[in-house]
Amino acid sequence: MNLQNLIMLCAITMISGVVSAQQTAPAKPKPGGMSFTEPDSMDFNDHAGYVSLFDGKSLKGWDGNPKFWRVEDGAIVGESTAQNPSGNSYIVNRDMKAKDFTLKFEIKVEGKGGSGIQYRSITGVPWLAKIADNVTANVGPVNLDWMMTGPQADFWPSSPVWTGQFYSENTPMRILAWRGQVVEGYGEKSKRLMGNVGDRKALGDVIKMNDWNQYTVIVRGGVFIHILNGAVMAVMIDDDPKSSNNQTGMIGIEIEATTKVSVRNMWIKKLN
Repeated sequence: MNLQNLIMLCAITMISGVVSAQQTAPAKPKPGGMSFTEPDSMDFNDHAGYVSLFDGKSLKGWDGNPKFWRVEDGAIVGESTAQNPSGNSYIVNRDMKAKDFTLKFEIKVEGKGGSGIQYRSITGVPWLAKIADNVTANVGPVNLDWMMTGPQADFWPSSPVWTGQFYSENTPMRILAWRGQVVEGYGEKSKRLMGNVGDRKALGDVIKMNDWNQYTVIVRGGVFIHILNGAVMAVMIDDDPKSSNNQTGMIGIEIEATTKVSVRNMWIKKLN
C-alpha cells in the first residue's frame, strides 16, 4: 500500500468513527442540563400508595340491601330482575370517606340496565325521584340509608351517551359533563362547555359490553376526571366550594333497572 492510499484509509476510518459516535451518542440535553421525557404508562395493577376497598371475599365494610347485593366470583355483585326489582339501589362503603383521591376499579354490566360509582357521596338525603310502584311493593318504603347523593362516574353500556359522564345523583344538577365534554360550573348556578376531549360516539367504542372495563376516577379539589379503558371520558370543574360535589364523602356502587352489575379490584389512593 502506497503512502497516498494509507492516508486515504486513515481518513475514512476517522470519518467513520465520527459518524458512528454521532449516531450512538445520546441526545444532548436542553440548555441548563434539562431534557424532555415522556411520562410512564399507567399500570392499572400498580397499587403502590393505594388501599383496597374490597377484600374479594365478603362485604366487610359495605352496606346495602341483601336482596340485591352479594359477593360472587371475587366481585361485588348487584342484581335486579323483573321478579326482584331494585329501582335505584346502592351499596355503600362505610369504612372510608375521601375528598381528594385516585380510584381504580373494574366494572361489568350485563343486561340493559345501568350502574355507576358514587364518590364524595352521602346517605340519608330525601329522595327526589319517584320510586316505582313495583319497587315499593318489593322492598317497602325507601330506606334512605341505602340511597346515595353526590357525584357519580356513570356506567351504562347499553346507552349511546351516558357511560363516562359526570352525573350528580339525587340533586337538581343531574348531568353536568356529558361524555366527551370539559365543563366548568359553579354548583347549581351554572355550567358551561369549555371544550371537548373527543367525539362522543368514538369514545363509546372503547366501552365493552358484557365484559370487564377498567375505570379510573381522579378527583382533586373541584376537578373531576373520568377515564375508561385508557380514554378520558369527561372532565368536570366545579368552582363552588359549597357544592355537594366538593364535599368529603363515601364510595358506593349503584344498580338501576333490570340488570346485573359486577365490580372488582377496587383500590383508592387517598390524598387527604
